[in-house]
Formats: sequence, C-alpha cells, structure tokens
Amino acid sequence: MKFISWNVNGLRAVAGKGFADVFAQLDADFFCLQETKLQAGQIDMEFLGYQSYWNYADKKGYSGTAIYTRLQPLSVAYGIGVEEHDHEGRVITLEMPDFYLVNVYTPNSQDGLRRLDYRMHWEDAFRAYVCSLAAKKGVIICGDMNVAHEEIDLKNPATNHFNAGFSDEERGKMSELLASGWRDSWRDAHPGEAKYSWWSYRMAARERNVGWRIDYFLVSDALAGRITGTDIHNEIFGSDHCPVELVIS
Repeated sequence: MKFISWNVNGLRAVAGKGFADVFAQLDADFFCLQETKLQAGQIDMEFLGYQSYWNYADKKGYSGTAIYTRLQPLSVAYGIGVEEHDHEGRVITLEMPDFYLVNVYTPNSQDGLRRLDYRMHWEDAFRAYVCSLAAKKGVIICGDMNVAHEEIDLKNPATNHFNAGFSDEERGKMSELLASGWRDSWRDAHPGEAKYSWWSYRMAARERNVGWRIDYFLVSDALAGRITGTDIHNEIFGSDHCPVELVIS
C-alpha cells in the first residue's frame, strides 16, 4: 500500500498548478492533504476510484485536512475528541482493518513563539490520542508536524534555534512522541541524509535548497516491520511543501 502526504498550502491554488497530474503520477492508495484552506462546497475535486473525507476549520480560508482513499475505511473520525483542539480541521482518522491512518496538520507556534503554550497543550493531547489508538492496532501518522526534529532536518539549525519549528520545546515533544512507540520512517531509512520537505517563499530558499524537513510518516512500532519504502518528492512543485511517501506491505 502506498501513502502520500502533502501540505498543499491552499488546494484551490495548487489545483491550478497541476495537482491532478501529480495525483495521477503518484498513484497512491491513500493521498492525505493538509492546509486545504477550504470550506465545504468551495471545490469539486474528486477522482475516479477514490472516496474523500474532509475536515474544515471553523475559520474561513484556514488550516483544513483531507484524505482521498481507494480503500473503504471501517470508520472515519474528525479531530481528537478534545473540544479545545477540534475547531481548526487539523485531524482525520481512518480506521482500516489492520491499522489506523491519522492525517494531521500540527499547529504552528508562530513568530515569536506566541502560540507555543497552545502548541504544548496540543502536543500532549495529540500524543494521548494516537497512543490510545496504538493500544488497539497499528497506527500510521502522516502530515505537516511543524517541527524539524534534529539538526540534520534543516539547513540552518544554529540561526533557527529559537524559531517556530525548531525550538527546544517543540523538538522535545517530538522526542516524547517517538519514545512512546513510534518510528520516523524516513529518518530510519536515511539516517545521515539531509533532505527537505518545506522551503520558505522568501529569498529564493527553494532554489538554494535552504529547507526544513517538517512533513512526516510516523509508524507505530507494531507496523515498523512492514515498511518497504519511503521518499520525499522534492522534484514536485506547486506548494511551499513537497509530497512525502510511505510504502508498507
């Protein structure tokens, strides 16, 4: 089974930049999107052979997630069951026969880390949620998790040490999550490789490959032995992020 995750930074925008061609090219069984920036009825984009599920933020033009799937889920859940965190359209969970798929768009701590306190509450609640799922069956988490975990995961770690996405607090929460029973699938397969999934629109960052790896597939320990492939598709444009990939047997 092939999984793709992509923060499209506005699905209506990327629809005009060849999204349908990329969708066909990547040919995934599950295609997960973050930052769709949509409300219900604002786009009609379905693909033959796929069902789609959408979680919209209360705030217009903000956040939002979606999953296209070829396979019929047993159930679908939206959010993490915590009122404080379930108004921004950030999580969709599909229950499949032998695993859960959790598509997440983690809150950004924002300039000056002004939303860091909220982010810390979110991290604890999200970890509790996915660990409760993992107690039942294997879990795959994918999405823009808005943190570069290690120094190798961004081009300029020294100058970004106290910036959103590379603060000690955010990195620490990722470490806590991994320690609670998860594998960073791409890093496990590429321990010494620097490859990025997001680039600022400023200062020609993508052309100079001054990027960050903040898009992940985390796999619970129960599924780790089924991983057969991982990739970061930095050859694909259309957003400030690129798609990331997981293949499991």
